[in-house]
Amino acid sequence: MITLVKTVTISTGTGKFAICLITSFTENGLVCQLFGGDRPHVGAVVLSVPRPSLRDSQRVSCNSSVLPMINHKDDELAKPVAEKLAKHFNQPVALVAGVHLDNASPEDINVLVNNCWLAVDQLLQSKI
Repeated sequence: MITLVKTVTISTGTGKFAICLITSFTENGLVCQLFGGDRPHVGAVVLSVPRPSLRDSQRVSCNSSVLPMINHKDDELAKPVAEKLAKHFNQPVALVAGVHLDNASPEDINVLVNNCWLAVDQLLQSKI
């Protein structure tokens, strides 16, 4: 029997700074895609599994496994995003991320990263 999956799509930014976060909520975890810039792609894959914190069992922490593509830095954004979602929803999160902008300046990268976090915040505030 197939259980219904709810999928939420959130877009932030415009033009070359556009970010799309697609999240499918399953019975036992979230499957997320975080893409953007001028060349969305598969740059990193992260699996974050929530667990009680080792310092305070009343808090949620997580273990994460990260698989970055060679010569990509998408894992630097993918891991904290996946961990934030896993902690918030207390569910495993599988996230694929690929955000690229040709000839990006440090300011361009900051805009893209900020738009990613805006999308995450909107997902956390949504009524799921």
